[in-house]
Amino acid sequence: MRDELEARLQAIEMAQLRREADTLLAGVKILNLFTGEVTTTNVALGGGRIVGIGSQYRRAQEVFDLSGRYLLPGLIEGHIHIESSLLTPEGFAEAVVPRGTTAVVADPHEIANVLGLEGVRYMLRASRDLPLDCYFMASSCVPATGLETAGASLGRAAIAALLEDERVLGLAEVMDYSGVIQGKREILEKIILARSQGKLVNGHAPGLTGEGLMAYLDAGIGSDHESITLEEAQEKLRLGMRLMIREGSQARNLAALLPLVTPVTGRRCLLVSDDKEPHELVADGHLDSLLRRAVSLGLSPHLAVQMVTLNVAEAFGLRERGAVAPGYLADLVVVDSLREFTPLLVFKGGRLVAEEGKLIREIPRMREPEVLDTVRIPRLSTENLRIPAGRARLVRVIGLVQGQIVTRRLVLEATIGNGEVHADPARDILKLVVVERHGRNGNIGLGLVQGFGLRKGALASSVSHDSHNLIAVGVEDQDLLTALEHVAAIGGGLTVVSGGAVRASLALPVAGLMTEEKPGQVAAAMEHLLLNARDIGCTAPNPFAALSFLALPVIPEIRLTDRGLVDVGRGEFVSLAVH
Repeated sequence: MRDELEARLQAIEMAQLRREADTLLAGVKILNLFTGEVTTTNVALGGGRIVGIGSQYRRAQEVFDLSGRYLLPGLIEGHIHIESSLLTPEGFAEAVVPRGTTAVVADPHEIANVLGLEGVRYMLRASRDLPLDCYFMASSCVPATGLETAGASLGRAAIAALLEDERVLGLAEVMDYSGVIQGKREILEKIILARSQGKLVNGHAPGLTGEGLMAYLDAGIGSDHESITLEEAQEKLRLGMRLMIREGSQARNLAALLPLVTPVTGRRCLLVSDDKEPHELVADGHLDSLLRRAVSLGLSPHLAVQMVTLNVAEAFGLRERGAVAPGYLADLVVVDSLREFTPLLVFKGGRLVAEEGKLIREIPRMREPEVLDTVRIPRLSTENLRIPAGRARLVRVIGLVQGQIVTRRLVLEATIGNGEVHADPARDILKLVVVERHGRNGNIGLGLVQGFGLRKGALASSVSHDSHNLIAVGVEDQDLLTALEHVAAIGGGLTVVSGGAVRASLALPVAGLMTEEKPGQVAAAMEHLLLNARDIGCTAPNPFAALSFLALPVIPEIRLTDRGLVDVGRGEFVSLAVH
């Protein structure tokens, strides 16, 4: 602390008395987030902070001539699951820092569902000493419900231990909104614990309105990222919630909700990605891509930038961040324009860390055997994948909704042969299988889904929110079996199978969720997977992202877990057959 204080005092003295700084950003255009003005000036950096702004600052040990370029505060992600990028924290930093992201607030509930408290502590360790500040929220609902089998749980004691960490800012998305409304002791204790320590509580309440929403808010929950319709989002905003507008790889809500963002409401709104796949991070970017999208839809650059900088900093109490102003941290990004937002230079703590889309220095990986070898499934055969027809003629089918993570509850005529319910690719009805993979009970859930478009073969993954059991979709039982067994054999990952052979795969050995490979390599592997998925007829734009949400029984309307088919609205299991 003393060394930091001395460095700061020395930097201020140099800048204010001698008009000299460590670094000078000369002739740059600043988008002022407090007034909306754009001014051309010089910015002096010293001791890791902004020490002066104005034409009087002309000398420094290092000078960058940035005439005509725009200077923004480093971009801050307000809600993301790093694991969903399929990259470890080090690889994630490699992907997003060159795109202008200098801080993230992450919910590690993916790895928590696999490895519990130790999984979260791994994320905390792996994210230290990066050119990216990683803050976390303590995962509130692990497992998400009692309708699935997870690998671990986080109770009150684990939450209390996590909240003691200064990088844990509060309680993550409270998915069990019915438990809150009904006064369930277990979830309310976690909320009260966080609030008693002056920490935040984030929400997750898809479709919740009216008195139920008010009861949810009365518990002290301050934000939500699950709104889909304008009416739902407006009610939540009107009742005091911070609105996180999500634009991720699967759930894309920006176009629908953007009309709500005005100069009056904008300061209560954040742009977040929630889940972002590696090929999209590499090809399109991170928060810079959200800025491009928002401005292309008509939002002013001033409001858009606020939503990924100042608004996020203030929402999470990240002081001295989120703006270009004296005394603020020198986490900065230089962009080409306020339409394209192409990051040219990225500064972290006043030091140049990325240039022209590349990190200045490579990030070493932290290898921990404790997070490997987590996939343990029972011995399987095609017999385990049969769906006996019985007297069924009508069946419940999960219907994908493109661009959303909600599903539709469909009732369709079953395709039956030899006493079994079969997939029917001609009607885009495929088998869906969920296999418990934590070595706890060997459960196998069987169902049907429409919306993937496969004509043959199968896709399988060990990434299936939130309990991350193995999940597969396909036409033929043998291909489903091959896909599931291959994912287990590689310690977790993604695969495309056809004709009994593996066409493409990506190993995710870290908790069955992540890889230590570099972002470019992972993106290329994902592109290869998607190409092979399209070759066997897949029409879903992001099939592995879509597949990953089909076992999450907290998002309406119908899901499949290892324990069976779940009607989310009723919160109970239902049969596949409609009698």
